[in-house]
Amino acid sequence: MTTAEASPKFKPYTRQSIAQAPQWQWLSPDLQEAVQVVSHVLPFRVNQYVLDQLIDWSRVPDDPIYRLTFPHRDMLSATEYEQLRDLVLYKKDDEAIRRQVHAIRMRMNPHPAGQMTHNVPRVNDAPLKGLQHKYKETVLFFPSSGQTCHAYCTFCFRWPQFVGMDDLKFDARETTELVSYLETHPDVTDVLFTGGDPMIMNTRSLSEFLEPLLSPKLAHIQNIRIGTKSVAYWPQRFVSDKDSDDLMRLFDKVVKAGKNLAIMGHYNHAVELRSPVAQQAVKRIVGTGATLRMQGPLIRHINEDPASWAELWTTGVRLGAIPYYMFVERDTGPSDYFALPLARAHEIFQSAYSMVSGLSRTVRGPSMSAFPGKVVIDGVVTINGEKLFALQFLQARNPAWVRRPFFAKYDAEATWLDHLVPAFGRKKFFFEEEGDTSLYAPPGRVIPIAPAPRDRRASDNQPSAA
Repeated sequence: MTTAEASPKFKPYTRQSIAQAPQWQWLSPDLQEAVQVVSHVLPFRVNQYVLDQLIDWSRVPDDPIYRLTFPHRDMLSATEYEQLRDLVLYKKDDEAIRRQVHAIRMRMNPHPAGQMTHNVPRVNDAPLKGLQHKYKETVLFFPSSGQTCHAYCTFCFRWPQFVGMDDLKFDARETTELVSYLETHPDVTDVLFTGGDPMIMNTRSLSEFLEPLLSPKLAHIQNIRIGTKSVAYWPQRFVSDKDSDDLMRLFDKVVKAGKNLAIMGHYNHAVELRSPVAQQAVKRIVGTGATLRMQGPLIRHINEDPASWAELWTTGVRLGAIPYYMFVERDTGPSDYFALPLARAHEIFQSAYSMVSGLSRTVRGPSMSAFPGKVVIDGVVTINGEKLFALQFLQARNPAWVRRPFFAKYDAEATWLDHLVPAFGRKKFFFEEEGDTSLYAPPGRVIPIAPAPRDRRASDNQPSAA
């Protein structure tokens, strides 16, 4: 193996440069057109490793990684696509394109689950830029230099971070406010660095965000998490990048400081963990004493095969990783294109779960990261002759809701929590009746959760009142 092969250079492509990739000529004119049109609305970025190693071009457009990284015309409604296509390819009216794109994006529920309205902490009645604090134990931090990715996922619920919607963007340039906030919140045990992808940063920049959390003043911070797709899209980050050895030393430093460093690896398909470099990345990460947890959403057109999930979890466990979550695709962006019915999601999870040993059964799902919390579908049951979904919170805004079973009427078409109707003739679910004692509300003030519409299937992506 040559040095060039051992240490490949990262080469990204966007709408403006994708025609330079050799594989672009393999796409039909219709597929090329879809990329050029839809990428005006949703982010598009891919890299040479994904093109060369992960996509099976003999299966395009149905190859799962192609679906995962390349825009498709059905991600927009037929009317939206035709209107935008006319503007982009023929009229070439920049202002009209801007207006049309903005209207489509706002229709797509850009920040679901109360990210802007309920998750942003405030100090002296001012929001802390680049922070979210939804659950008592965990603070999310968005470093500004980590607000891109090695490649973009077409389903990504954080797509507003990447498309120039600055008023809807989370980012922080340094950790001063984060550290100050953590010093006054001793109940917080976990900090999650997210984005984008923090692993897009070089090691020196990453250390500037991580090392302040090693201060004795923050002894209550036990777990430092880093959410990343780089383990799949650019595993060379941990193996052969020019500062990958420095990165491993940084991980080792965090662990030796007494913190649990958890790399939250985003995997969507078994193929992402088949290459030797992807497997080597896992071994190097866990070799530092850090943990690597595997998580990702279940997505129509991409990973509906239970055998792929079973292979992914089994391979990960063999390498030292921990299967963590199978999520339900969030109600944002082109969710109509990617969402699966909850009943089908549960069938896929149950089938995959039955194929693996107990070591892989650390995985939980299918889980919805909804406004009140993470709701898992435990099963489909029949009680008093009524077919129901059995549900519970794995995490919640109100900690008292966690692990509290509840039931919803079975609905073969429902794809999200607010499509479900309470069982046993109840008007509301228990958490709607009790309201949300918000972490950021004035003492004693209870913020009720407004009842969600019971059928949003005709307008799934409308902005949520939450």
